[in-house]
Amino acid sequence: MKGSATSQQPLPELKPTAFGDSMYRVLGTAARGVYRSLLSLQLEGKEKLPRDRGYIVISNHLTELDPVTVAYPVFVTGTLPRFLAKESLFRAPGLGWILRTLAHIPVARGSVDARKSLETAQNVVDGGGAVIIYPEGTLSKDPDGWPMAGRTGAARLALATGAPVIPIAHWGDQDFLPPHSKPSILPRKKVRVKVGTPLDFSHIVQSEPGKKYTRSELVELTDFMLDAVTELLEDIRGEKAPEGRFNPATGQREIRG
Repeated sequence: MKGSATSQQPLPELKPTAFGDSMYRVLGTAARGVYRSLLSLQLEGKEKLPRDRGYIVISNHLTELDPVTVAYPVFVTGTLPRFLAKESLFRAPGLGWILRTLAHIPVARGSVDARKSLETAQNVVDGGGAVIIYPEGTLSKDPDGWPMAGRTGAARLALATGAPVIPIAHWGDQDFLPPHSKPSILPRKKVRVKVGTPLDFSHIVQSEPGKKYTRSELVELTDFMLDAVTELLEDIRGEKAPEGRFNPATGQREIRG
């Protein structure tokens, strides 16, 4: 049937290339200039980002502008950040070519497609790049903007690649671009971004090639990641996060036992 998922040709294997990296640097430099012209950015801790190897960044997710905000410290330290995005975007005319050329990572449902996403992420990390992923999986629904209950994708990616995991928290870009809304340019908004130290989660689970992890291990690691991001965000906001974590499925803040 025309246009069905079964009739679509699989995407080619995506990996960083010299041409794609050069194009990325040009586009990224232009985006960086526009960002700084519109927003007042305070960046802390970028020296904690690895310079000699690829890594994974985890962050809170407040607005559609987050990809630029979170990528900023990565890009200015000389590493090219890649994002996970819906596979359908990689098939769109124009945009799809750009995403494929820049070696961003398509995500589709199904065990085979999920494995391809991990393989692409591994290519990025092996090439010295950074993969940015949001443990929440989507924009936070927390009424006060704190990280909400997460999904296990970030934990799976970290364990599959064995790459260092760096938490980054940010606050303020949601004032410029509220979720699902139009930009609010004036007055000029202030954005704070803080980079944390690489996470050590060996007390929870060891990353081993080919190992299968239990659901409880993945959930515990996801919570650990979100706790690290929340701690950075508390420092940025100058206040303590409420107990527990908002669960969008129940509409309530829950405390794990």
